[in-house]
Amino acid sequence: MGGTLSAQFFRPAAGSPCLQALTWETAAIGSNHSVEQGGTVTKSSKRVGVLTAGGDSPGLNAAIRGLGKAALGRHGMELIGFRDGVRGLAENRYMELTSASLSGILTIGGTILGTSRDKVHRMVVDGEPKDMIPTIVDVFEKNKLDCLVMLGGGGTAKNALRLSKAGLNVVHLPKTIDKDVAHTDNTFGFSTALEIATDAIDRLHSTAHSHHRVILAEIMGHRAGWLTLGAGLADGADIILLPEIPYTVESIAETIQRRRDRGTNFSVIAVAEGARDVQAHADIAAAEALKASASSPQSKSAAKAHLANVEDTHREHTFRLARGLEAVTGLESRVTILGYVQRGGTPCAEDRLLGTRIGSAAAELIADGEYGIMVASRGEDTAPVPLEDVAGNLALVPLDHSWLQAARDVGTGLGD
Repeated sequence: MGGTLSAQFFRPAAGSPCLQALTWETAAIGSNHSVEQGGTVTKSSKRVGVLTAGGDSPGLNAAIRGLGKAALGRHGMELIGFRDGVRGLAENRYMELTSASLSGILTIGGTILGTSRDKVHRMVVDGEPKDMIPTIVDVFEKNKLDCLVMLGGGGTAKNALRLSKAGLNVVHLPKTIDKDVAHTDNTFGFSTALEIATDAIDRLHSTAHSHHRVILAEIMGHRAGWLTLGAGLADGADIILLPEIPYTVESIAETIQRRRDRGTNFSVIAVAEGARDVQAHADIAAAEALKASASSPQSKSAAKAHLANVEDTHREHTFRLARGLEAVTGLESRVTILGYVQRGGTPCAEDRLLGTRIGSAAAELIADGEYGIMVASRGEDTAPVPLEDVAGNLALVPLDHSWLQAARDVGTGLGD
């Protein structure tokens, strides 16, 4: 069920490179594995599978390229890419990755491999959840893989740990625009999304000023507020609301009123999608605690359903906040949800660099036989971190972080 990826690209005189054509050619894996290296065919030392999982993110292709170029060219490995995340892995849908198929993808957004959101131990098959770990182990063995590289965020780290515990050699590369993966300084995708969100809020300032409005820009970040904090701070948002800091409408209204007292009849608010007011924060925290304390399958199911109901009750909080502020301040309030535009398009230079560094570092670690790890960014270097330390943990914004302190120092309201 394999294939070779054949891609042709064109680069306009001005603008981002675009994918012009993408075709699949049927190919089969034989017992004599070989790989292109510097224009010659050499015996492969290791056979590596790679996949991308979870939400797409700028820099994924840069990381695939960094891994592939180093694995093929420097280490003489053989590389196959599983299509559409762990579902494609379970279904044994893959393509051979060669130097030719990796050429030209550095500047392209998204992922050439495709992606999906699935759990290896609870994948929906024929409408029912099924443990696909035994199937994935079988696919790993049938393809004579020495290692599986999984590019993704927190959910992918959990999948990687489960497969590692099942006996597979796994390496995780951290990607997410939220920058909420634990034990890494940065994740590829964040810097591009930060630029996009910052540019969007920049553009909202002029319309807010012209119409004397309060404009709320909702930015991605369900549990961690790095993206909202960074974008809000970078473009001078008047108020920044984060998941880590519960807000009150009264506090936000006071900040807006102080601006009006100074003669400024507009405000721009950067709101994380996971920001909540004090009451909603308390309700969700209580429901999460109930779920965490549940011991029996029945109580866990009931607690999970209760949490879902509580979260549903507090959905669309940004629109409710806008209505509340309009009622209190008398200023027209409008909402702009940036949404998926933050994840799309050409990756910025920083994400290309980071993806390349982490990808090539992964090839080095695989060559050295280091598995069961995430390749973390540490300043300008990289470091292996055990999957046990990453999976299930989040990198939230510390309340004493320098970005928060800078926001308070320049007079930005945080809703508390």
